[in-house]
Amino acid sequence: MLVPLSGGDGGGLMSGWQGGVRWIYAFTDEEALARFAVARGASAGAREWEYLSILGARLVDAVIPTVDGPTGVAVNVADEDGSVLFPPVVGIVPAAYAVDAEPDRAEAV
Repeated sequence: MLVPLSGGDGGGLMSGWQGGVRWIYAFTDEEALARFAVARGASAGAREWEYLSILGARLVDAVIPTVDGPTGVAVNVADEDGSVLFPPVVGIVPAAYAVDAEPDRAEAV
């Protein structure tokens, strides 16, 4: 996955909020990331977007647990027919970070 880095001093992964969930933006290739950049107002070739290249499983298993609050992954969000959301639920993210986890199950992780 390619995950754009947010500008600013803190760096970090680019994300957005919707429905009380932070969504980390991730893309399957540079072309999908470029379509996202253009959709956000960047002109083609205007500037390079820095990004992190990371396995999707590592993003979910290692990065999401470091983020405060419910966090999911939004893949290829600029592609009307190819976008996919991976919400913060059991089976997608570690149970301790899933919004639908049973309290005793989340504590066992």
